Amino acid sequence: MGNKVETTALMAEPFHVDFSGRLTMGVLGNHLLNCAGVHAASRGFGIAELNECKYTWVLSRLAIEMFEMPYQYEHFTIDTWVESVYRLFTNRNFRICDKDGTSIGYARSIWAMIDVASRKPADLFQLHGGSIVEYCTDELDCPIDRPGRIKVSTTDPVSVLTARYSDIDINGHVNSIRYIEHIMDLFSLDYLKDHILKRFEMAYSAESYYGDELRIYQEETAPDSFDLEIRKKIGEKEEVCVKSKVIFK
Repeated sequence: MGNKVETTALMAEPFHVDFSGRLTMGVLGNHLLNCAGVHAASRGFGIAELNECKYTWVLSRLAIEMFEMPYQYEHFTIDTWVESVYRLFTNRNFRICDKDGTSIGYARSIWAMIDVASRKPADLFQLHGGSIVEYCTDELDCPIDRPGRIKVSTTDPVSVLTARYSDIDINGHVNSIRYIEHIMDLFSLDYLKDHILKRFEMAYSAESYYGDELRIYQEETAPDSFDLEIRKKIGEKEEVCVKSKVIFK
């Protein structure tokens, strides 16, 4: 598929699956981000290169929709490509295929490049003379909905936790995928035995750090469809860090 699409071959390791023997959404999310990193790095836009210029990538939105999760020991591939680039953000898509090359899922993501010191968005067209646009492609389709609007009005948290060691990544804040795992932990084993995770959306708006008190709010907006917010406590107030939509079938 040319130089614009990166394909990574993977296997569902036994320690990456849940009680059903299927790959977990958290592990799949990590795979997607790793594939995005490889694609960017091999084309001169990786984290290491950006860090030399005092920039870094941050994930803003992520939507994953799966028809079937890889089973233990099954081989699968992930394709990733950049759909479009704008001044302050870029759209990156993914396709997940089984060992026979059949599509079993897709994902959409939105990324911003920020200044490491100010944490403010930077102009993508100023990076390497704007050459990032050369890697945009419409070779592959991504036939899932874009991330939608998420709003939670409840004032009673369903879970309260404190950000600990295992939550923190190399940037010193809570890893984006750890939020997915915390959200999945809200659902009982009995519920997950009877329901298959179909779609997972994440919208990241603020960073949280070690020791932060994180409060998770959840509303069932339709049968087996949930909107969630993770807010960090700041004094007597709260700030939304993450919004999420989880849909089961």
